[in-house]
Amino acid sequence: MRFKSMLSGMKYRMMMFLLCAGIVTASAQTRPPAVDKSPMDMSYYPCNYPVLRIQNKVTEPLCARVVYSRPLKNGRSVFGELVEYGKIWRLGANEATEIELYKDATVKGNKLKKGRYTMYAIPTQDKWTVIFNRETDIWGAFQYDQAKDALRVDITPEKTQDPAEAFTMVFEKANSGANLIVMWDAVKASIPFTF
Repeated sequence: MRFKSMLSGMKYRMMMFLLCAGIVTASAQTRPPAVDKSPMDMSYYPCNYPVLRIQNKVTEPLCARVVYSRPLKNGRSVFGELVEYGKIWRLGANEATEIELYKDATVKGNKLKKGRYTMYAIPTQDKWTVIFNRETDIWGAFQYDQAKDALRVDITPEKTQDPAEAFTMVFEKANSGANLIVMWDAVKASIPFTF
């Protein structure tokens, strides 16, 4: 009888130990961060390069990749209001947009060496000045330093009939290389690259 009661006491202590250990473990686990309102996305040239690679369908080498955050329009007026004309813009939201060139490129006739750059724009109604800057891994455009610009080119935006709800950057094949298409609201801009 004493053995039975000892066994019951051990079972009770073991259950209490396991219960306490489970509570401590559960409370010590790292919680995932909240979902960002402007999720990060990336675009490759050649288009869909990672998928083509795993399918063994790559026909040309990797040339470029752009990583950016996708804010939504959410009923707001974008250009001229949310994105102010004449002011530096990080081309998206959150971290500044970054492009990585895996080979030397020409952008609108200007050479840009392979490497990683932060991309900005200074939009106006009639033109955007697109900037490739050597400072990377930064949030927003708050510490933008013009002295670190590698290249500036002017492009002409166009109005579109079909507004884009989400800010989007995507490479599109062109005769001489690729165009990086930037779309948001009823505006589309094309940045031409030759590789």
